[in-house]
Amino acid sequence: MIVKSSRILLTALMCLSAWLLMGFSSPSGPVKATWVWQTELIEDGGKNLLDFAQNQGINLIYLQINRDMPASEYETFIKNAHADNIAVHALGGDPGWAQTKHRDRLVGLVDWVNDYNNAEASDAQFDGIHLDIEPYVLPEWGTDPEGVIGTWINNIQAFLDAAHASGSKLDLGIDLPFWFDGYTVPDQGDEKLTEWFMKSFDHVTVLAYRNTVDSEHGIVELARDEMESAQRLGTKVLVAVNTKQMPGEEYTSFYGSGKSEMDQSLESLSGALESYTSYGGIAIHDFRNWENMPDGGEPGGTNPDPAPNPDPEPETPSDGQVPDPDPVDRDKQVRGTYVWEANQVMEHGQEIIEFAKEKKLNWLFVRLDLQQPIEAYRSFVKEASAAGIEVHAMGGHPIWALTESRPKMMKLVNYVKKYNQEVAGDERFHGIHLDIEPYVLPEWRKDPGHLLEEWTGNLSAFVQEIKKDSNLQASMDLAVWLDKYKVPGTEESISKWMIDKMDFVSLMAFRDTAGGTNGIAAVSKEEIAFANELGKPILISVEMKDSGEGNHITFAEEGSAYMEEELAKLPGLLADSPSYTGNVVHAYDYWKTAKP
Repeated sequence: MIVKSSRILLTALMCLSAWLLMGFSSPSGPVKATWVWQTELIEDGGKNLLDFAQNQGINLIYLQINRDMPASEYETFIKNAHADNIAVHALGGDPGWAQTKHRDRLVGLVDWVNDYNNAEASDAQFDGIHLDIEPYVLPEWGTDPEGVIGTWINNIQAFLDAAHASGSKLDLGIDLPFWFDGYTVPDQGDEKLTEWFMKSFDHVTVLAYRNTVDSEHGIVELARDEMESAQRLGTKVLVAVNTKQMPGEEYTSFYGSGKSEMDQSLESLSGALESYTSYGGIAIHDFRNWENMPDGGEPGGTNPDPAPNPDPEPETPSDGQVPDPDPVDRDKQVRGTYVWEANQVMEHGQEIIEFAKEKKLNWLFVRLDLQQPIEAYRSFVKEASAAGIEVHAMGGHPIWALTESRPKMMKLVNYVKKYNQEVAGDERFHGIHLDIEPYVLPEWRKDPGHLLEEWTGNLSAFVQEIKKDSNLQASMDLAVWLDKYKVPGTEESISKWMIDKMDFVSLMAFRDTAGGTNGIAAVSKEEIAFANELGKPILISVEMKDSGEGNHITFAEEGSAYMEEELAKLPGLLADSPSYTGNVVHAYDYWKTAKP
């Protein structure tokens, strides 16, 4: 579909003409940008990506950098993008890049881009560097945000110094959440953190993730302070929206809308912000999810089937016991993984099953999209059961620890119960698994005790609701360091309480060696001791995603074969631990593309 001309696109294209003459690096008017996290999409010259960009009026792409990819792949893609009047900024970032120990990785991105650009003709060079660093997801943020901000700023300054010293004219940008204006720069008086970044970068992209424009808590209202600050400082701001599925936080994304419906909202947004001299345009996160949005809703076009209510009321299952799933013939020792993208089950279910068979998996945690009808999961679960794979429904978000978010949790419980009531025995889920990590919330930093009180209250309600009329297994992910916290009002470890409350837990023992004083077995010992005492099973979860916390956290650097060698050592190391039941790898998306 060719997008019809609009005020946004016409304005952007007029301004873009001047921008192109300067090598794309400094947009002088509204632009339309997107993030591309899957670098492999450029391997064929990026035809599909660039066709989509042309159709949607994109004129700036933030491209994730894989430093192992041949330079020739980038050369071809950037030439093609420039021929289509699209600028390309090298995208990089990781929460750990805010830590001093990872400063070299951040500065190394500048060096890599400069080395590449110096070896290429002007029409094949990157036009800028864009950073996506989210240090507020680090555990340290919960206990010492000022310390994290301090090392982050020092790292960013080193990045900026390297970029400026090189003499290149790269456009420098960074992603910032809208709520950062509540923080100040350490030891700099009352200087707002967002304003420090605005003065340091050519542009900032404000993540104003909402799906309404003019409401009380809509995009315009969220971005207003940043627009005014940037206008005073002479900085350009791109306002970013989200298209990724956000279970429990549907209001933060246009997921479930059609492309044309979102386009209308973005046109309205542009009209509301164009009076600001700081307004630089719009960014849509991200290409893959945006591409998968339906095209429906256009005047004169064909609308898709009506979408489910984006925020349905929790359904109450009919009276009576929820039937049990059929037993799955599998090995007692669990081998599993997480499937986080709910649409993959519906669109690529066969690939997941084949991967599971190849890896000899017998267990899957699968995130559900509660907007989908019951039919969406039946064939996948049935085929998994036939292959000896037990499937557990999964959901969760940090805010699910808050009492006010309890209905979101119950919506998942009631969906799974209703599903199991309506499908055959070999199509039923075996349990419900939660991934709730509230220590990334600002509330954790302010008052962890109160947040723990709300979290434990929600978990108690979760288990009670499951068990009142079903035998579904209740489980959750558990961080290894939580054992140092106490249940509010008691001396009991919060980890022991959670292990006791759940049927089993998946312990996030993210290390890349089985043995040693800081290996998987060692960091798990307190929780395993609790599980042994309580007679509860425990799974060991390991990481395959690249981690900003250090290479020792993940098997990404070493690859699959090395990971299997280390996991094979755990039964021996934990031979005296009857609670140890097996392993799960985080996550399918990373494992399937991992080094051999």
